Amino acid sequence: MKRIALGLFLIGIFVSVVQGGTVYKWVDKDGSVNFTDDYTKIPAEYRNKIETQETPAPQEKESPGPGPAPVPVPGPSQKAEERKKEDAYGRGEEYWRGRVQPWKKQLKEATENYDSATRRMNEKREQQGGKLLSPTQWNMLQAENKQILEERTKCEAQMKEANETLKKIAREAEEAKADPEWLK
Repeated sequence: MKRIALGLFLIGIFVSVVQGGTVYKWVDKDGSVNFTDDYTKIPAEYRNKIETQETPAPQEKESPGPGPAPVPVPGPSQKAEERKKEDAYGRGEEYWRGRVQPWKKQLKEATENYDSATRRMNEKREQQGGKLLSPTQWNMLQAENKQILEERTKCEAQMKEANETLKKIAREAEEAKADPEWLK
């Protein structure tokens, strides 16, 4: 019985695909799966338990008869588009992004570290806030400040190196006629 129902379902789907429309499916009290494309043929007790499947009507073909799909021939605009994807030396977006990203990352990290060191230095100054310190406390504070200043100096050097390298890469990209968006 189930094989017959499955066969009818497949036939119903095939016919509905060719013609387009809706196929209704429901399971009756005996557990049999039923299909129809006519809603009025569904018993009232099963109408709230149906599943539907929409099948679109086939599209009309514009060209008569089967044949091979046309192969697009690159025209002048298509060739220009392909050239846009590469610079004058045949390097693309991936190359330029690969050159820029590590330096952008270094610049970001160095800037964050510089800002963090500046905050720590300001916090130390606020903590001291005109208090009288013992010579030992004074020496410890001076040592901490010296360490923070060295960290800031190192960060400044990294930021300078990253900025100079990014400018150099930008000049190279401009000379190679690379898309400026690739450097962002």
